[in-house]
Amino acid sequence: MENDRQGAAPSADVQRRLYELMVLMKAADDRLSKGIASGELQCVYWPPRGQEAIAAAVGVCLRTDDQLVTTYRGLHDLIGKGVPLVEIYGEMLGRQVGASRGKGGTMHIARPESGVAMSTGIVGAGPPVAVGLAMAAQRKGIDRVTVVSFGDGATNTGSFHEAANMAALWDLPVVLLCQNNLYGEMTPVEHTMKVETIAERAQAYGMPGVRVDGNDPLAMVAALEEAVDRARSGGGPTLLDCVTFRFRGHYFGDPMAYIPAEQMAAAQLADPVPSFRAALASTGICSEHELEELDQAAVAAVEEALATVLAAEPASADELSRDVYADPTNCPV
Repeated sequence: MENDRQGAAPSADVQRRLYELMVLMKAADDRLSKGIASGELQCVYWPPRGQEAIAAAVGVCLRTDDQLVTTYRGLHDLIGKGVPLVEIYGEMLGRQVGASRGKGGTMHIARPESGVAMSTGIVGAGPPVAVGLAMAAQRKGIDRVTVVSFGDGATNTGSFHEAANMAALWDLPVVLLCQNNLYGEMTPVEHTMKVETIAERAQAYGMPGVRVDGNDPLAMVAALEEAVDRARSGGGPTLLDCVTFRFRGHYFGDPMAYIPAEQMAAAQLADPVPSFRAALASTGICSEHELEELDQAAVAAVEEALATVLAAEPASADELSRDVYADPTNCPV
């Protein structure tokens, strides 16, 4: 089923917040990419540039106590869920100010106080974890929804299908959020499945499957709000097929020879950040001055966070044995 952005548009404040998050995600990705390309920074990185509208919708639709499970391509998701930039950059660059004091790296960032349960480096590993979190909330009677973010390639894994079946069978409060950037690593999505859309896969499990324009933050909010409300009220899971694009390939430095030039050009014309900026200006939600202030604030926040991280100490050798055992004084030899 297609989402056609039914219902009232979000308030002006919510729309401003969406843009504020999106431009911060873009600025964070741009600065990290620039630093890696120049040799200033060293880390492995999977850029989400182009997928900001999806993560911004998560940021405005979820409560702090709701939980998110994301992936190694999760910079934007982490920002949307409220993880401080210092803790994100710190983890990526191996500094003690990182969310896990520099031990997790790019793939494994978690911050329970922001509701980020985990980031996974294994394709398709997130949905079963999210199902467990949702089951715990249901059994404990906790008013909490779990959203799990994954790419189109994850929907071809057994773990995704097992998790979807269990979530539907037990009416668990979970949203399966596919950030469908049309490529699983280097393979086009149409080469990896017989059905036309990922949303159709929900039919096999008796849950709603909704295809959404993942570049339209207002469409994303409408679809995600409905899915979250359904989950929170006991209606069970929803699969959201959020169609978007990634502008920097599977990994940073990916030459992207497998992407047709005309497809990339069309995707860049639909870049969600400048498109939403133009929409806010044309509808009068924001003035050009307000938008410029938000743009500048995002760049300043990124530079301030990066400066703090680069001035911080690297992860120390003491961290090797910290957090490994519940009782560090009585660990096996």
